Amino acid sequence: MTMKNFLSANILFILACSFTFAQDSTLTIGVKEAPPFVQFNAAGNATGLSIDFWDLVDDNLGVSVEYKRYETLQALMDGVQSNEVDLSINPITVTDQRMETMDFSQPFFISGTAMVRTSGNKWLSFFDNLFSKQFFSAVAVLIVVIFIFGFLIWIFERRANPDQFGKGWKGIGDGFWWSAVTMTTVGYGDKAPVSKGGRTIGFIWMFAAILMISGLTASIASALTVSSLESNIESVEDLRKFNVGTIGGSSSSDYLGIFDVEAANYTSVENGLNALENGELDVFVYDRPILRHFMREGDFSDLTIAPENLKTDYYSLSFPKGSPLVDVLNPIIVRELKSSRWNRKLRSMEQ
Repeated sequence: MTMKNFLSANILFILACSFTFAQDSTLTIGVKEAPPFVQFNAAGNATGLSIDFWDLVDDNLGVSVEYKRYETLQALMDGVQSNEVDLSINPITVTDQRMETMDFSQPFFISGTAMVRTSGNKWLSFFDNLFSKQFFSAVAVLIVVIFIFGFLIWIFERRANPDQFGKGWKGIGDGFWWSAVTMTTVGYGDKAPVSKGGRTIGFIWMFAAILMISGLTASIASALTVSSLESNIESVEDLRKFNVGTIGGSSSSDYLGIFDVEAANYTSVENGLNALENGELDVFVYDRPILRHFMREGDFSDLTIAPENLKTDYYSLSFPKGSPLVDVLNPIIVRELKSSRWNRKLRSMEQ
């Protein structure tokens, strides 16, 4: 058989399959609510971008369609894998793991996995970090050390230098004052050790104070800038420092698992965004167009979507393994992706 005859035979086979589906079959299509791709109106009818795209494809087939609704993404994929439905038109991301149990069409939409975080008030964040536990812990440790060296200098100087380091609590206070002045290198000169033991303590404290004040400065700087430093998420591995949430069973969940990022699983995007807004999460990770839809429709003014994507996603129709529908629909999908009708719908979605 020549190559020309082989190609002709395959084209005829595909056309024959299309004719068979058009004349004899009712396709059962699995759907789950995932705005703006799949959503349901008050009458319970499916609408959205995926439905619109399927209508374009179906114009080439003319088949009868029944929609079977699922409540979770995992239930939908289980339904596809077990042949409960002929296909799903939900925006399911193609992954290596999913390709082992399902077949996929040509991608009909390219997007990305994005992060949502709280916008936050910069001044409030500044003061929260300034008066943080880390800051107060550093100050408390410093005060204790100042007191220890002040007490030691008083022990040695209370007899040799009673004019500057008096008796009792007043003398201990004088030692604390000397210790603080020495640490800050102010050098008032109103108090100075004269005994050998006092000068030894003073010598040790001068060098120790340099290290202590440097450590305090670093601690304060860290407390004031930790928020801005952590906000620079340059890779998915950086998410390990945060409380992360995503949709259970999604490609986002699988992707985070690959990089050992622990994430709380939610059944809906709205629940995840509410948890983020309530402070239960630091970051919520999911598909950008779906996140953008909920951000537009809901009252999430304190949340913002990061401009960069963690990864690129390819949305495809999904089928049970070995389904003949894949070869039938792929040429139609490719043709409709180039059509003016589909591109008008995409432009209207962007607005």
